[in-house]
This record gives sequence, structure tokens and C-alpha cells, in this order.
Amino acid sequence: MESRIWPRRFASGLSGVWAGGLLAIGFIAAPAAFAMLPSAQAGAVVGRMFSQEAHATLGIAVAMFLLLRSTGRAGEPVFSVDLMLALGALFCTVAGYFAIQPMIPAARVGQGAVSFGALHAISMSFYGAKTVMVMALAWRLTRPRAS
Repeated sequence: MESRIWPRRFASGLSGVWAGGLLAIGFIAAPAAFAMLPSAQAGAVVGRMFSQEAHATLGIAVAMFLLLRSTGRAGEPVFSVDLMLALGALFCTVAGYFAIQPMIPAARVGQGAVSFGALHAISMSFYGAKTVMVMALAWRLTRPRAS
């Protein structure tokens, strides 16, 4: 029984740090950059932050997958709600950053079928959904587990 407690506690702490990082970037760092810098410079700074966050999310999501899989009990389903939240956050990162973001520079200069504003809104929606999923995961992992 003890061997399943530490991965859950570590996953709980990791998900809290993950959620805090997402909130800090989305609600503090990005708006501050646009408030203090010219638009082009702010875009470069924020783009770098989101790039680092996306790559960190790939690693964190894999770690969460491994941690959550190791906490399973005999007879429990393979894919728990917690695991699906972590995989959902991973999907949002892949779709929002690695699929949508590469299209934005062309849309900014008027190329492509979708406008810059639409791509930016889609990307922000994926980031928002990821943040909500990670916050829900952190909340779920901090609850006492039924025996």
C-alpha cells in the first residue's frame, strides 16, 4: 500500500505546480509583457514563454501519465478520470501549440485560409481548456482517496 502513496503525492504536487505555471503565464506574464513592451517585442517574449511552456507540458504530461498509472489499484479501470485529464492537457498542447501556432506567422501577413485572429482565438481556447483540465487534475489529486 505504501508504494502507491508517494506517486500520488508527487503527482498531486506536480499538478499544482503545473497549474500554477499555466495560470502565471496566462494571467500575469503575457499581459504584463504586452503592457510594458512594444507589440512586436511583447509578442516575441510571450511566444518564447509559450514555447517553453509547451515543451515543459510534454514532459510533465508524460510524467503524470506514468505516475497516475502506477497509483492504480487492482480492478480499477485502466483509464481513470485523472489520467484522461492529463492526456486531455497533452492533446490541447499538441493541437494548440504544435498544430495551430505554426500557421500564425503566415496568417499575420494575410496568407492562409484562416485569419490571424481566428487562429489566435483557437490557440487561446486550447490553452484555456488545458489550464482548466490541469486545475481539475490538481484539485482531484488533493482530495482524500476513498479506501
